Amino acid sequence: MAVIPLTIKGAESLRKELHQLKTEERPSVINAIAEARSHGDLSENAEYDAARERQGFIESRIANLESILSNAQLIDPKSILSEGKVVFGATVNIEDLNSKEKYSYQIVGDAEADIKLNLISISSPMARAMIGKEEGDIIEVRAPSGNYEYEIIEISYI
Repeated sequence: MAVIPLTIKGAESLRKELHQLKTEERPSVINAIAEARSHGDLSENAEYDAARERQGFIESRIANLESILSNAQLIDPKSILSEGKVVFGATVNIEDLNSKEKYSYQIVGDAEADIKLNLISISSPMARAMIGKEEGDIIEVRAPSGNYEYEIIEISYI
């Protein structure tokens, strides 16, 4: 399997999720399956089916997280010699040149991306447009809804 880039913070978040799944979610679903089994006929037992489905999801997510973490290349944004350029792990403040709205995004690995937390994947069109640029540069992002232009206002490595 290929190396998976992760920030230190992202890897810690995935480790916490894995720990919770193994120590809380897995035992809980095992108890739910045992409880459902005690109700008798499994062929018409919706609780049993739901618990088994949940168990499958949990086991799949555990396997996925273990795979990601075992193949992770941890990158500390503070330790990268970037010379003021946008690199993996950088937090970038940008301004939309049309609407004048400002946004802040951190460029992270695919496994830790979460737009609700302003964490964008290194493979996203926005991140690809920013990589290698400096403060004051204009980037163009092509999207299905049209092209957008942004100015890079500030780059930080936190």
